[in-house]
Amino acid sequence: MDLWAMERELRASGFEAVCGIDEAGRGPLAGPVFAAAAILPPGIVLPGLDDSKKLSAKARERLYGEITEKALAYAIASASHQEIDGLNILNATFLTMNRAFDGLGTQPSIALIDGNRDPKINCRSKCVVGGDGKSASIAAASILAKVARDRHMADMAEKYPQYGFEKHKGYGTKLHFEKLREHGPSEIHRMSFLKSGWPGTAGIMWTAHRPATEPRRAAAGRKRETQIPAPKRGSGARGGRRSPSNT
Repeated sequence: MDLWAMERELRASGFEAVCGIDEAGRGPLAGPVFAAAAILPPGIVLPGLDDSKKLSAKARERLYGEITEKALAYAIASASHQEIDGLNILNATFLTMNRAFDGLGTQPSIALIDGNRDPKINCRSKCVVGGDGKSASIAAASILAKVARDRHMADMAEKYPQYGFEKHKGYGTKLHFEKLREHGPSEIHRMSFLKSGWPGTAGIMWTAHRPATEPRRAAAGRKRETQIPAPKRGSGARGGRRSPSNT
């Protein structure tokens, strides 16, 4: 499928600045949900661009660097596990999509949103089911959100090494359920998910968070990332190049 066809059609119809929005981490039992928004310039070359779920971790990391370098504007945001428990996962996803959009620092002509639910962002928008495999802008956003969340969960694996977050990123794998039965939930687990009758949750203690170890020190010289409660802004524009504005 031609990932650029939708963008070309929209630009031909007068929508010059097309923004893609996608999320990562709706399904896991622990950690935040992330979202990203990205505006790509016409004619950009991103070899291998595709739905983040179809790419290897190495390919996602490479494309993350290229997208953040070349995008006209991008932003990454998250909603915490507390916000997920308080709002439910759908509304928390809408919240972080809005945070990412607001973090762009520029107003696109239209936003393409992955999925069939409208997060009510402050912009003309279009929902695209399976959009990360149909739109280059959404695919780029999916990669930014996925890589940012995976990096965050790698940091959480250092803080809570007993759960193996570096392997499953908080998803409900066999290993994750085994660790939950052994240690109980951590401070970053989504209690609304764990108590909602998920398969595999039988026998897990819910009475208290039980962090079993102290956080390990990061390796010397390693830059650590932490949870992003507010939008992370960024622009690939260099020199005098300006981000697009709505016309």
